[in-house]
Amino acid sequence: MSLTDAVLSGAAPDELARAELPERFTAAHLRVEDEGVFADAADKDVRRTLHVGEVPMPDIAPDEVLVAVMASSVNYNTVWSAKFEPLSTFRFLRSYARQGGWAARHDQPFHVLGSDGSGVVVRVGSGVRRWRVGDHVVVSPAHVDDQEPATQTDGMLSEAQLAWGFETNYGGLAQYAVARASQLVPKPPHLSWEEAASIPVCGGTAYRMLVSDRGARMKQGDIVLIWGASGGLGAYAAQLVRNGGGIAVGVVGSEAKEAIARKVGCQVVINRAEIGIGDDTGDDPELAIKAGKRLGAIVRREVGEDPHIVFEHVGRATFGISVFVVRRGGVVVTCGSSTGYHHTFDNRYLWMKLKRIVGSHIANLQEMTEFARLFEQGSIVPVVSRVYPLADVGEATRLVQLNQHVGKVGVLCLAPEPGLGVTAPELRARIGEETLTPLRSVSAAAAG
Repeated sequence: MSLTDAVLSGAAPDELARAELPERFTAAHLRVEDEGVFADAADKDVRRTLHVGEVPMPDIAPDEVLVAVMASSVNYNTVWSAKFEPLSTFRFLRSYARQGGWAARHDQPFHVLGSDGSGVVVRVGSGVRRWRVGDHVVVSPAHVDDQEPATQTDGMLSEAQLAWGFETNYGGLAQYAVARASQLVPKPPHLSWEEAASIPVCGGTAYRMLVSDRGARMKQGDIVLIWGASGGLGAYAAQLVRNGGGIAVGVVGSEAKEAIARKVGCQVVINRAEIGIGDDTGDDPELAIKAGKRLGAIVRREVGEDPHIVFEHVGRATFGISVFVVRRGGVVVTCGSSTGYHHTFDNRYLWMKLKRIVGSHIANLQEMTEFARLFEQGSIVPVVSRVYPLADVGEATRLVQLNQHVGKVGVLCLAPEPGLGVTAPELRARIGEETLTPLRSVSAAAAG
């Protein structure tokens, strides 16, 4: 029996260990010869560079595992990779490979993408202690060096920290993936494969940004302004604010997405059109201040106070507004810049009003584990809105590129259909199917 057949049949761990490992597997990947394909193209359509086909199976290092990936999901870093922006994805792989040893495997003429994944451990390296063949896992995207001193304090402070499937090869948008044992988290047993795969990047990132003592340190009663509250990051952020006793104020880009934001926990939802901002606002601090005044007036009208925290990941188009609108002594916590990395803001509103900007990136293993635990309590639920087969990963990523999605866009890898992988049906029934699928009924209208 092949390993793939064994996984799909639910074979016991000893059968999985005996099954024949394939020499090649299907994966979503980029090719080095496509690096210059876009040149000065106005529309860098990711469907032109995302290929789905066979790649060779790598060996695993002593501290690694091979995971049969049942499902993954699309993140914005896959868009960046497929556009070869801001740097070529192959530059990351060459840089990592220069460490030598096992890292050299990553410098290939292809790059298997994907920073999310859920699946079954099918091989373990000789140095792996806590995981066994047959374990159901979620893969954290934080690829860290556990022998570096800084990692013992916080893996995200490691100089060698890399984003799995973005800065490393053999990521999660594939039938098989290679991950370090230090990336694994037990899969919540009541979730399907695609629901579990939606957790790591967006959910873990939102948890560190808001809840961790390394982020904004949100407390009960805090007013949190969430940009993009209907997207993957925003939808998890809104739930964390609600669950933590805060007041979530979401900003979205359409009337249809307002329903999504309310569904996931925003008490107040503001349409970007109400404050008159577009993608060009970030270039002019004066325009940002004017938009910030309009936004601040709406927030005070609705909740009576300025935000304690601004959850910022949009970047250039909104960052100046975020710095202006957060209250005196408040925090802008930022993890990304989907509209551009170069931010312009009036620094007087930062230094004279004692505001803080906190940079945040993914989550360490403890934070990721703490966040996953909230799912089993029923406190947080998945935010999957649509699911694509691996063969259609280009279409799924294009949807994210154009911001036509809501929540998380799932990708089935080895799983033949959605809804599989639930091993605790009683817990799922207790939480409730409708509770666990908040975006399924409203996502189609919002995406349109």
